[in-house]
Amino acid sequence: MATPLSASSFLDALKDEGLTVAQVGDWRHHNRNHKGKWGPVHGVMIHHTVTSGSAHTVDICRKGYASLPGPLCHGVITKNGKVHLVGYGRANHAGLGDDDVLRAVIAETALPKDNEANTDGNARFYGFECENLGDGKDPWPAAQLEAIERAAAAICRRHGWTERSVIGHLEWQPGKIDPKGFTMNSMRGRIRDRLG
Repeated sequence: MATPLSASSFLDALKDEGLTVAQVGDWRHHNRNHKGKWGPVHGVMIHHTVTSGSAHTVDICRKGYASLPGPLCHGVITKNGKVHLVGYGRANHAGLGDDDVLRAVIAETALPKDNEANTDGNARFYGFECENLGDGKDPWPAAQLEAIERAAAAICRRHGWTERSVIGHLEWQPGKIDPKGFTMNSMRGRIRDRLG
């Protein structure tokens, strides 16, 4: 359990991990905090966007949709490996998920199968949306995978978490498939190696 990093500390963490970061609009104050609390935080959640085109993807993740207002994450990781910060605070990215999964993330133990949606994840996870069609065919460039690894490691490093605090949306909420095209176990292995 941890208090969320300040927006400045979040930005510094990403830059310190060697990431190229773009700050989009007034991202520090763009959030859904009026809908509920933000924190304590327990981990990092990775998503794919089901979009193509970096500018279009960043715009959607910042503004959201009529049925799901933005921000839809904290950072958008585009195919070139750049992290675009679109919001900070509560964001519409995780939705309801499995309390057993949350307990495993907090304990940093092996994840159980997600089989219920009874716990608010938007209050508890940092979220990164990653530009990809999510069809299993759209490639994941090496620069993008490295940026996902670095972004997750940056947050874990600041909080003193291990790679087990990083999960995919598909491990949190039944019926979700993202991210599709690489496994979260392989990504956690990369994050573990980066954290040393």
